[in-house]
Amino acid sequence: MIKKAFLVLFFGCLGITCEIFMVALSNLITGTQLFNEPIWSLTGKSYVWMFPIYALIPVLGGPLMKKCKALPLIIRLIIYAGIIYIVEFLSGFLLEQFTGKCPWEYTSGWHIMGYIRLDYIPIWMAFAYLAESLYIFLDKKL
Repeated sequence: MIKKAFLVLFFGCLGITCEIFMVALSNLITGTQLFNEPIWSLTGKSYVWMFPIYALIPVLGGPLMKKCKALPLIIRLIIYAGIIYIVEFLSGFLLEQFTGKCPWEYTSGWHIMGYIRLDYIPIWMAFAYLAESLYIFLDKKL
């Protein structure tokens, strides 16, 4: 139980941290200012709502990773990215239903109803690789 709680906390924090870094770097590349801060301040952001979503990685992803471990890496990453898109879409939809607004509203790129951006697939695949590697490492060590 302590191991599962640690993994939930770890992946919740990892996801939020990665998201803040990604937003900051993306804004630097695109020249987008955030919160009236200079672009070089590398200001990033996330949403508290994202913590429980990222915390699902060891709950949903752990068993999935164990079932997929024999598959080639590219197939695993495509499966993981697909699951990420499903969770992101459902989370965005449900948050909009319950709060009246989805915290993230994609208005550019290849997006579906503003909930997911299809052109982010390489980023989600890289995140999935990181998450899989860390999950396997932590699962063995804890």
